[in-house]
Formats: sequence, C-alpha cells, structure tokens
Amino acid sequence: MTVRAVGSGPSLSTIRSVPWISALRSLPWISALRFVPLFVLPLAACTAGGEPADILILGGSVIDGSGSEATAADLAVAGDRIRFVGDAEGAGITARDTVDARGLVVAPGFIDMHSHAELDADHGRDARAFLYQGITTVALGLDGGGSAHVADRLARWTEDGIGVNAFLSVGHNWVRRQVLGMADRAPTEAELDEMRALVRKGMEEGAQGLSSGLFYLPGNYAETEEVIELNRVAAEYPGAIYDTHDRDLGAAYPPFGYLKSIEEGIRIGEEAGTKVIFSHFNAQGAHNYGRAPEGAALIEAARARGVQVAGAHHSYTATQSNLRSYTIPSWFVAGGDTAMLRRFDDPDTVEVIDRQTREMLAIRGGAARLLFADRRPELNGRTLQEVADELGMEPSAAARHILREGNAAVMNLGLYDIENVRYLARLDWMMTCTDGRDPGPTRPITHPRAFGSFSRKIRDLVLDEGLITLPHAVRSMTGLAADFLEWPERGYLREGYFADIAVLELDAVRDMATYEDPHQYSEGTVHVLVNGVFAIRQGEAAKALAGRALVRGGAAFEAGAPDDG
Repeated sequence: MTVRAVGSGPSLSTIRSVPWISALRSLPWISALRFVPLFVLPLAACTAGGEPADILILGGSVIDGSGSEATAADLAVAGDRIRFVGDAEGAGITARDTVDARGLVVAPGFIDMHSHAELDADHGRDARAFLYQGITTVALGLDGGGSAHVADRLARWTEDGIGVNAFLSVGHNWVRRQVLGMADRAPTEAELDEMRALVRKGMEEGAQGLSSGLFYLPGNYAETEEVIELNRVAAEYPGAIYDTHDRDLGAAYPPFGYLKSIEEGIRIGEEAGTKVIFSHFNAQGAHNYGRAPEGAALIEAARARGVQVAGAHHSYTATQSNLRSYTIPSWFVAGGDTAMLRRFDDPDTVEVIDRQTREMLAIRGGAARLLFADRRPELNGRTLQEVADELGMEPSAAARHILREGNAAVMNLGLYDIENVRYLARLDWMMTCTDGRDPGPTRPITHPRAFGSFSRKIRDLVLDEGLITLPHAVRSMTGLAADFLEWPERGYLREGYFADIAVLELDAVRDMATYEDPHQYSEGTVHVLVNGVFAIRQGEAAKALAGRALVRGGAAFEAGAPDDG
C-alpha cells in the first residue's frame, strides 16, 4: 500500500461550523435523516480552500460495525474524530495526510470485552499484541479482581499514557478480600455495608460495573444473595453491567452445574437490575462437548423476557488460569495460603486432598493437559505430568509441592470444544474477547490468545470456514460491544464518532501465535488509529500512547471531575 498526499480543501469540521448548518443539524428531524451527508456535499464543494482534515483514508471497503454489508467509501479524520464518511472527491474533502486503502477493509477499532492487558507494565503499556489484531479498546478489572481505587488507576494511565483505550470494573473478589480476607463464611450486615461502600466508591470513580469471579477465591465462598446485594449498588448507576466469570463453566469442583451456573449469573443481574455479560462464555470439559446450545438457550430465554444478557468468547480450545484453582478444592484454601500449607502438612487432610485433586484432574483431562505458563523456568512450557515424573511424585503431590513455592500460571489444553466455539460465534449477542495478557519475555510459553484471538476468529471462522460473514464478525468485535456498554460515540464508523479505526488486508489476516511460540504478532493489520493517531502504520508499530482511560459511558477520564452517575 502507498501513502500519497493530495491538495488542500475544506474539512467536515469547517463545513459544520457554518452557523446555519450547525443550527439546522441540531433539529431532531434533520439529525435523524440518514441522507444528511448528501445535503452537505454541495457546500463542501463550494468551500474549496478551507481547512483540510488531518487524515483521509481513501477507497477502502468500509464495514461500519452495524452488521451491514461493506460499502466503498472514504473516511476523513480531524483531531480525534471521524469527520466525514462518503465520497471525499465529490465532497471536496482533502487532508494533510492521505492513505490509499484500495483493496483493504476499513473497520471500527475492535473492542476486547474481556482482557488482562498489561497496561501498567513497561513491556505491555503500548499494547502491541492487541493493536496488531486491530484492538483499540480493552476491558479490565474482570474475574472479580478489579480494585475499587478506579480513579487512581485511570489517572495513572492518563499521566503515563497507554496504547489502547481501557475501562475498568470493580471486582467482587477484591472487595470481599478487603473486608473478609479468605474467610469461608457469609458477611455480617456491617461487613456487607463495608463491601457496598467499596463497590459504590468504584462506581463513583467511573467503573463500568461489578465483575465477579465466582469460580475463584474468595468469590467462591459467597452465596448468590451476597453478590446480588453488591450488584444492587452498581445498578444505581445508569449503564452498569455485571460481568461474570460464573461459578461453574463445567469444570468446577465440586460441580455446581454448568446450567445452574448460567442461571445464577442471569439471576444476579436480573434481580439487581443490571445488564449481564458472561466472560469467555463456553462449556468446559469433554463431558460438555456439544452442550453450548443448552447454555445459550438459557440466555435466549432471559433476553426474551427483557433481561439484557450477552456473552463474549474467543476461538481457542485451551483456557489459562492458575494451578491452585485447577487442583485444590476451595475449602482447603479457606483462611489463605498459610492455612492451606498447614493442611498440606496434616497426613489425614492430605489423603483427602489427594483424592479430590485426582478427581479435579480427571475433569480437566488429566495432568498431561495442564501446561505451565509460569515465570519459573523449571515449570514454563512443561506439563504437570512431566514435572511430576521428574520429581518422582504423583501429579497431586507434585501440585502441592509447586504450590508451597507459590501459585503458578497454567493452561488447560483442550478444555473447550471447537464445535461449541463455532456454534456460539453465530449468535447475534456473542461479542469477542482475548481473555489474554502479554506477560513479556519472562514467560516464553503463555497462552497465544493475547496475540491472536481476533485475527484467529476472522481467519478461521470467516475466511477459511465461511461459518460467519465478515460484517457479523466485525459487529461482534465493535458495534455490539459499544451498544451493550451504552457508549454513544465509539464502536462504529460514523461521522462525529471517535477515530478508532482498523485497516486490514483481509487475505493476509492470520494469527501467528502458537502454544509453542506464542510471542508472535498477528498479520494482516495494515493501519490502526487510536483516537485519530496512528498506532500502527504500514504494518509497523508507531509506539504511540494514544489510548485513553475511559469511564462508564465511554468518556475519557478527567482527574477531579465528578461522575454524574
């Protein structure tokens, strides 16, 4: 692709600044018309010599995020906004910087609805692993882990700079730990009030909603009613969502129930009065292969009765979490790590742990399916079975041996069924996520999803299999998420919207990251703009920190600015 300059001419912002045009556009019946750009064209043509746009993307195949088919159009960007979509030559639109997008797909920047992007770390601040997939916005503070100190983190991002836009949820697990530690009991009313206050603090500071990780500790110790009460606080703020890593995706121990877990997640949102999104929605374990339609049916039924419920997923069949959650029942961790280690030293207790760990491993396909993605080089890239064999131990004993030195990151290979993945991708309420982080060079083996989830979905499900259309896939990555979040100026290629834009060479789109060699950026992403600034140009990272810290509603964080709820 070539970059070529053109002459000067009026920008759409200049056109809109004409007083009678501005007044006319404010009339409701005019602003609702879809042919308003046609009305603007004659004025654009007769105002030659006006201020040019900053960037003009010419001749691309535009997929706007609505699910509509692609159209040939030009996009003009002025500052951080899209100022024109249409025929730039006919409108007399020019720009200081022009990009030839003929033969390329132009889409809204992708929104990663469940991420663990390392924006606070030097190695991950510029978010290249995400940008190379076309991702321009990420959700963080999920799985129940988000701190209530939302403003502090947003302010730090604003000051230091981040490569993509990012927003936060306040986490139930974090809140519970602040008040109850690792206690396996219900809170008193006074303690519940403390927890409510922390959720309110996070929401006041701009959190998108409440997240939970009921599969994880200490969230797993909570009864449903506790989470409902905290979600009622989030519900006081318009647009709030309940984002859940639900209690049992199908591989929990003891089983809570795959379908029962979905019902619980829906209930928490429905009774509290928030929307619900299921993180990385899918059914886990070979015993649940082919059962995605059953879980989806529960969500469809809830949506039919008016509950706003949705999900997000990626196209991989492996998960990544931690060794303790995958091998040690939650009740043995009650009281925290010190209490857990004390139980490891009790012969009678160890006998019970061994038996239950073996049962947990069986659910997950055995110790050979658990692949370490840990900072410890003696673990990274090896399976639990391989480590156990080297130690001369049973896998259950090897897990305890490792946990004495601290928890470990681990992948569970083959836990998802590819047919479930394919089924879910076709649903019109299913968004897209990475559920991933780029841990940097200290983990040579890690889950490839942080580097390839969105590209993989396009390559496998759109281009290779033809399972879904490209407009459907793009909508799952853009407008669908923006609508769910109630963000009025992101997620679409529309005039006046923020210029988060991904330009793709479709035939070249592919995920390069593998389980064996994960630190490989996706290919086929030619240009990415974040808030009107090139983050990737001609396939090269610009290392621009143009992302913004976003509060609920999609506006940029401003230090000291009150949140109006």
